Amino acid sequence: MEVPFDKGRNYSLPWMSGFAGIGINKKVFKKLTGKSEIKSIDDLWDPKLKGRITVLSEMRDTMGLIMMSQGKDIGNFTDADFQDALAVLKDKVDSGQVRQVTGNGYLPELESGAIAASTAWSGDVDGNPDLAWFVPESGATYWTDNMLIPALASHKTNAEKAMNFYYDPENAGRLIAGGVTYVTPVPSAKPTVQKLDAELAKNPLIFPSEQFLANTQIFKVLTAEENDNYTQLFNDVVGA
Repeated sequence: MEVPFDKGRNYSLPWMSGFAGIGINKKVFKKLTGKSEIKSIDDLWDPKLKGRITVLSEMRDTMGLIMMSQGKDIGNFTDADFQDALAVLKDKVDSGQVRQVTGNGYLPELESGAIAASTAWSGDVDGNPDLAWFVPESGATYWTDNMLIPALASHKTNAEKAMNFYYDPENAGRLIAGGVTYVTPVPSAKPTVQKLDAELAKNPLIFPSEQFLANTQIFKVLTAEENDNYTQLFNDVVGA
């Protein structure tokens, strides 16, 4: 996977990838809405859920999901598209529909039932029988975290060895079986996962099919100026 910050991938490798969609506490969501599943971002704005939802503080995921719900391509959107989505978010924050804007802090509240639903990362919710994670009908965002070697690293060789270690199929498979339930950049780890946990090997949130990926989008690469501008606009709305 080519990235603009490291052409040729000489100083970086993908660590794990994942998706942002919607997570629910099954019992609480059913009690409040009468439904067992959530189908769209717009469903989060149900008045029955007022004060019982959170959204992610990661601008690209929250804004990406809202823009996608408005029919926009988040790989190629305009300032006007961003502002339209931001207006929706501002309305929901100001009205109290959104209880809180959080990073990983949403998970304990979702598990306890303090909140009924949240925009959520796939690997956080997966595996908890009390929770469920859904891809909205308009799609999920698809992101990648990277392993990076700093420009002035004094132990570059050690960093490269660590990267190679995690890219060994056996090691990558054990990492997944140990509980890191995100998309692995090492597809050849699947046989190891199959031996250790056959159900995990079937999990599309770890080994997604082309059909699954077709309903996801990657947020476009921003210039430094765009990133600063969009982040500031987002933070002004969420109070960061």
